[in-house]
Amino acid sequence: MPEPAPVSMSATLAADEAMARRRRAGEQVLSMTSGEIGLPVHPALRERLAAAVGENAYGPVPGSEALREAAAGYWGRRGLGTDPGLVVAGPGSKPLLFAVLLAIGGDVVVPVPSWVSYAAQARLAGARPISVPTLPGEGGVPEPERLREAVTVARAAGQDPRSVVVTVPDNPTGTVASPATVRRLAAMARELDLVIVSDEIYCDLVYDTSAPAESPALHAPERTVVTTGLTKNLALGGWRTGVARLPDGDLGRALYDRLVSIASQIWSSPPAPVQTAAAYAFGEPPEITEHIAASRRLHEAVVRAVADRFTAAGSTLAPVRATSYLYPDFEPLRDRLARTHGVHDGDDLARFLTERHGLGVLPASAFGESRHALRVRAATSRLYGDTVEQRWAALAAPNPLELPWIREAVDRVDTVLTDLTGTPVAL
Repeated sequence: MPEPAPVSMSATLAADEAMARRRRAGEQVLSMTSGEIGLPVHPALRERLAAAVGENAYGPVPGSEALREAAAGYWGRRGLGTDPGLVVAGPGSKPLLFAVLLAIGGDVVVPVPSWVSYAAQARLAGARPISVPTLPGEGGVPEPERLREAVTVARAAGQDPRSVVVTVPDNPTGTVASPATVRRLAAMARELDLVIVSDEIYCDLVYDTSAPAESPALHAPERTVVTTGLTKNLALGGWRTGVARLPDGDLGRALYDRLVSIASQIWSSPPAPVQTAAAYAFGEPPEITEHIAASRRLHEAVVRAVADRFTAAGSTLAPVRATSYLYPDFEPLRDRLARTHGVHDGDDLARFLTERHGLGVLPASAFGESRHALRVRAATSRLYGDTVEQRWAALAAPNPLELPWIREAVDRVDTVLTDLTGTPVAL
């Protein structure tokens, strides 16, 4: 009997659990491992979920008509005209991404670095992930020329790459690929006959709304699948609702049929009450867009403050343009870290910060990079308060850095980096 594909625990979820255990044991911890956004649910969404609690039927496999139409309108307002009949909803964008890879089949090109689950999902689907580096400061999109080279080599070796996964904006770096790079990626995917799977769950968290992230669906509409959800922009991770936009044309209709069949065998249908609330959110009424704008401002203020601490300590960091993530590189401090703390790679660095200081971060190896890389990902998304009241205050504050609990968290980062580098962090 063949061995099943190896399955490891998600690095982010495993790190979250480890930090929670330390907290329960009475340790003072500062968790910067998680991608979960620590913000409250908007009251209008709570009300709609509560009103829909009696909706207990399965409903259509691809999602309710109301949700699919609302999602189509959401994309349409971003320049992506969408047929509601080619929208599929699921219990979170994460299972949707996995189901999309199953529907496409073949091996999967993934950017390096990239979100912890892309390569793992490819392996679970029986495929092989093919890693292609990103350009500096343009995370989430494989460098197009290296994409051609990797796919050509893979096909010559008998592999069957059929898709490339991209993230715009990017997790883990918080950067956004340039429109030129996205256009080149789209052209290369067409040349190589690859389906683009564009994870755009962070697209509403680009700080400068006058320069939004550009979707590859604008340039290769006939071969791009777009996924998103409410987990990041509205901090609804526990509600588990995502949507996928399939391309118009023969490819999209074939993928739709396969995706719906896969969904029918795995999750039957998304949770009905959550779909009702999600349809309202994707309709983007003013109170929801204002709530998202407030969260965007909060992320930017805290991310920039923490980024200043990392760069002042001597690490290098591409300018963060979106999300609540930072991806500092401590390569300039390699000799000092090895000599002073016995830190030789990213795994050592993450372990040192966690075990000595209770500062939870993830090493670059969790995102597909070599363990040798002295990079870590730090997330500010859990620094906004431990209570609902604190989190609402953080959202409303003209300057959230003046709130004592946020100031204390940023000061804690200062203290840790001072110990790590041996010199005070000067701002």
